[in-house]
Amino acid sequence: MSTPPAPVVVPELVDALRADLAAAAYGVEHVDDLLGEVAVGALGRGEALPALRATAPGTAAGGDPAAVLARAFLLGEPVSAAALAAALPRTGVEGARRLGLVDGTPVGDVRAVVDLRPYAATDGAGEAAWWIASDLGELVTGAALRTDHVLGVGGASLTLAQATVRDPRERVLDLGTGCGVQALHASRHAAHVVATDLSPRALAFARFTTALAGLGPDRVSLREGSMLEPVAGETFDLVVSNPPFVITPRGADVPAYDYRDGGRSGDDLVRDLVTGVGDVLAPGGVAQLLANWEVRDGEEWHERIGAWVDASGLDAWVVLRDQQDPAQYAETWIRDGGTTPADRATWHARYGAWLDDLASRDVASVGFGVVTLRRPVTGRPTLRRLEQQTGPVRQPLGPVLAAGLAAHDAVTALPDDALADLRLTVAPDVTEERYLQPGAADPRVVLLRQGGGFGRAVQAGTALAAFVGACDGELTAGQIVGALGALLDVPAGDVAADVLPTVRGLLTDGLLLLP
Repeated sequence: MSTPPAPVVVPELVDALRADLAAAAYGVEHVDDLLGEVAVGALGRGEALPALRATAPGTAAGGDPAAVLARAFLLGEPVSAAALAAALPRTGVEGARRLGLVDGTPVGDVRAVVDLRPYAATDGAGEAAWWIASDLGELVTGAALRTDHVLGVGGASLTLAQATVRDPRERVLDLGTGCGVQALHASRHAAHVVATDLSPRALAFARFTTALAGLGPDRVSLREGSMLEPVAGETFDLVVSNPPFVITPRGADVPAYDYRDGGRSGDDLVRDLVTGVGDVLAPGGVAQLLANWEVRDGEEWHERIGAWVDASGLDAWVVLRDQQDPAQYAETWIRDGGTTPADRATWHARYGAWLDDLASRDVASVGFGVVTLRRPVTGRPTLRRLEQQTGPVRQPLGPVLAAGLAAHDAVTALPDDALADLRLTVAPDVTEERYLQPGAADPRVVLLRQGGGFGRAVQAGTALAAFVGACDGELTAGQIVGALGALLDVPAGDVAADVLPTVRGLLTDGLLLLP
């Protein structure tokens, strides 16, 4: 398939387009209202017909400028030049054509050649909304993706955006920027963002997307190149990356997509990024990336990636979010490229290639997770946390991870006598659950449950439950331990030995708060 041209930045026309999109209320909330709940749900399942009907000319919503824009740029339907000109009065049809957004003439119908959609999300810095340009997807083209396809905002992109720490940073690197969405998020809390990608086409879309957001080269600079090569010798306070982490068979019968395939064997790309990203991190700098890694026969999920973080020399917090067996993994990524079981010969050939490739390295499963790395200010790592959290979480996770890093630093530096002097409080989202057999006076199980973040549940014994229940900021930890010793008729030292190690974990996990 031929590659359509990418959008181009014509400053005065980009400014006009931004004003037109805002005036048309072309945003997520308004478009969803126009489409209706049923059509929005169907679009999420890859079905466009209800949305096409909702935005058709002559319907109640069809004349709304945002409906015209949605019909053109979300659904890929031809719209009349007159309707598009009315929806984009400052830009005009000719201006949209010069920007590389549509194909057609000011007379008759015009058709979008790129996907231009509203985007809204909540990250650690609060709510954000922009417009994102990317290639038209399968829903519009009705064909498998081209290998140079520039993906819009997918589930992985949103996961990374919500998991990223958002405290102020001087310099941020967005490695593998794609359409530029991570650079947009980073621009809200960074003085300058460097966005890189191996694909010139992706950089063209990122340039357009960031320009449409009003961000010039003084705020977001774009560089072409592989991995860390474009920034060799530089350092950053934050690195974010949704890299091409998909483990793909190497062969002529399996297409390699720019947005997801890094051209390396197995999970080598992720390994190299985990072990090498420290070279561009300033002291105290954080790197956060999404990753797939192989779990070989006879290994636990954390062993392979654990060896990489050990080799990195960095603080590390790895959260496994999903794990798939080889068949599940193959099915996920074959479908992602647009091949379906209906194309029986192609499906079987690619399915077999994936299974053979994974079997050649004795891969039992593939893990997916969020990796947070940090260059220790002291030069020696103190954090090595690899945990499995495959259940639902409350987004955004960025503030949770940032608070966890800060709490780890504080707790690690805190001796027991200093901990005993602190007045701790219970986090406001923590509740206590008690489970009793009918007629029993005492509970069999007491759980401390976190309402936000990872939603952790900690089983508590009598002493720990009582300790946490008394943490209201009035008494010190030492005073609570002493009172519990008298109440339970055991030495206070025994209570401290039983409770304080777990208290440190509760502080790190955010169930208890330092003053």
